[in-house]
Amino acid sequence: MAASSSSLFLLLLLFVFVVSATSRHLGHSALHSYSRTQSTGLPPRSTYGPVKTNGRNYSHVCDSRRFADLGLRVTDFAYCNKNLSYAQRVKSLVGSLSLEEKVGQISDQARGVQRIGLPPYNWWSEALHGVSYVGHATYFGDIVPAATSFPTVIVSAASFNESLWKSIGQASDRTRAMHNLGHAGLTFWSPNINVVRDPRWGRILETPGEDPFLVGKYAANFVRGLQDVEGNEVAANPDSRPLKVSSCCKHYAAYDVDNWFGIDRYHFDARVAEQDMVETFLLPFEMCVKEGDVSSVMCSYNRVNGIPACADPKLLSQTLRDDWKLHGYIVSDCDSLEVMHHGHKWLGDTPEAAVSQTLRAGLDLDCGDYYYSFTESAVAQGIVRESYIDNALKNLYTVLMRLGFFDGMPKYESLAEDDICTKDNIELAADAARQGIVLLKNDHNILPLCKDKYKKLALVGPHTNATEAMIGNYEGTPCRYVSPLDAFSAEGNVEYDLGCTVWCWEKEAHQRAKEIAARADATIIFAGISLEVEAESLDRDDLLIPYGQSNFITEVTEASKGPVILVIFSAGGLDISSIARDNTKVSAILWAGYPGAEGGRAIADVVYGRYNPGGRLPITWFKSEYTKLLPMTSMPLRPIDELGYPGRTYKFFDGQTVYPFGYGLSYTQFNYTLKSVPSSVVVKLDPLQLCLPLTYKPNASLEEEHAGAACQSVSVADTACNHEIDFEVEVANTGKFDGNHVVIVYSKPPAGVAGAPIKQVVAFRRVFVLAGASSSVKFSIDACKSLSIVEKTAYKVLPRGQHTIVVGDDEPTVSFPVEVDFN
Repeated sequence: MAASSSSLFLLLLLFVFVVSATSRHLGHSALHSYSRTQSTGLPPRSTYGPVKTNGRNYSHVCDSRRFADLGLRVTDFAYCNKNLSYAQRVKSLVGSLSLEEKVGQISDQARGVQRIGLPPYNWWSEALHGVSYVGHATYFGDIVPAATSFPTVIVSAASFNESLWKSIGQASDRTRAMHNLGHAGLTFWSPNINVVRDPRWGRILETPGEDPFLVGKYAANFVRGLQDVEGNEVAANPDSRPLKVSSCCKHYAAYDVDNWFGIDRYHFDARVAEQDMVETFLLPFEMCVKEGDVSSVMCSYNRVNGIPACADPKLLSQTLRDDWKLHGYIVSDCDSLEVMHHGHKWLGDTPEAAVSQTLRAGLDLDCGDYYYSFTESAVAQGIVRESYIDNALKNLYTVLMRLGFFDGMPKYESLAEDDICTKDNIELAADAARQGIVLLKNDHNILPLCKDKYKKLALVGPHTNATEAMIGNYEGTPCRYVSPLDAFSAEGNVEYDLGCTVWCWEKEAHQRAKEIAARADATIIFAGISLEVEAESLDRDDLLIPYGQSNFITEVTEASKGPVILVIFSAGGLDISSIARDNTKVSAILWAGYPGAEGGRAIADVVYGRYNPGGRLPITWFKSEYTKLLPMTSMPLRPIDELGYPGRTYKFFDGQTVYPFGYGLSYTQFNYTLKSVPSSVVVKLDPLQLCLPLTYKPNASLEEEHAGAACQSVSVADTACNHEIDFEVEVANTGKFDGNHVVIVYSKPPAGVAGAPIKQVVAFRRVFVLAGASSSVKFSIDACKSLSIVEKTAYKVLPRGQHTIVVGDDEPTVSFPVEVDFN
């Protein structure tokens, strides 16, 4: 009887183990089905919808049945007359509102006006790397339990692949499906396109990196993917161009300090030279508006040179609308007006004065309550014109017209729950993670890992079974998770132990990890940081892996019997020089960033060679000493010699780094051959052309030659320049593996020009090349844009003299000179 009970107990234990293991692997790895036939207790789909009226749901506002439900006739309201232009309809809508009713529509939770059939609308949804639950308009649950989670933006940016960025945006069909089901709005406040100026910034994971051109290209492609309705990419009247959903480029402008030693974004005044504004902080937003035709821009919390960004008419009305021709609305970061009033205490304003300043500056929508609470009294005090409110409403409701909020958009109305967690979108998320992974080290070509040789793996480290850590912030509920443990367990014999958490204070927990590393054929350490270390409202103090984790990595590495592969989770760079880069016992290093819900699968594909890594770092990884040389709050990009401050980003820093911008290895080798290279550009000047002087370094070798020239440089804005620099690069794969390769093209200005960047990205292309084959990559770059620099005067100028076009970083690299002259 005792033996029988013992057997039954062992069988029960075995059953529990199998069930739990199966549920862990299937729960994380198998595609969840959210078909309504498998759900219970949910009401029929007709219960869900974007426009709710008297207990019923409608797909759009101007449905005659909806107006009948309200006891109204749709034909009585010109704003629903499709025979009129959007401008005419919006004018009629705004004109039919009282002042009180108008004020109710210029906050992110618009109240609606039942009297005229205008429903409430929640403006705030987010889709930074998949639909997020952040925002009043979006929620997960019942019929929409999840949506696809893509890698964080810094990882996707590392792919240097414009078509991928657009494809991620085009997956916005899922956002339209969620809107149809009443689970999201149509206005998504993404992407974040602030340039990474300082490596300590907590929000690096949300951004495309440190190069303003790269950031701008990401913005334009992602926005086009989100917004464009196929066949309607351009329109004679941009204010009538239909939108699939509305995108928003943020945070405008010079925003990149969150909370550094008590200095926070709610009080920070970014003191920025106009040269840096034009060259770095504004360029991505200019590209987002001009190339992406974005329909919204969000202003930031901080002040810029003393003025709150959301109250600066130069930034909003003059630059966004007059200079760049924004076709859309401008929204504040949430509670920015309250921050302006209570945080910045700008001009000692009353709430009404704060409302007046922002409306005058061109702010259309307040994410918060200040417009709703204080605009009427501001009008009564005579400090706000009602026409300012009319203009804001015109911008807001024109965008909603373009989105089909009033008329519907039949092309998308059939999208529903089965269009959200699709296999195609999940595969796109995995592919984006694979494309963004960067190979930082590969001694003795240990990767790709040979399964026949390394049969037993030890998986250790705080991110071994990462799930939520992989998806970063501004996340939603993903369709599924595939953790590293899930992915590698499916490959073969695995032993695992986390060893410790990210901070790694649990020293006694190291022992188990060391024991399994000592008996494994190879060890993979999943380490790095997380949102506990870098996040919104949390800047870093230094660039090091937490001390306890650094010790853990060293101890496990020393204990390992076989080769050690380090997989880094982070957004910002980490100084891993001593513990990994220069440690001969660490054979390979992969940077995975925060790779999204499919991250484990992507990492395994790279480790085992099913995918040859081709990602490049979109930021510089600085040595830890860098942060001791200058405060995070120093805004200049160029070195400040008198203070001993080094330059920022690859464009102005020429010291030693852990890994430079654009760095990334492959399992194969590539080389370049230049073809059809131009040698000069001659710009014909107008007889009244304004020539501008250049600032030269003291004792510069070319100073005498160009200082006496009749025309040292010309303003790009005032020059009729239609010169293209056309060249071709043959990329040869001389190794044994097929692979993707990123070709980055830089321009270098003439020697001796003071304050000019060391080099700057002007083009890039990701290409796939078979082993032993080659691919010709053609580039055509605008001479005036690509060879221009921003002078200290903030003029964007084309300098006379010998420029250099450089193709590649380190190896392979080729270059050719381009002489610029004027006549």
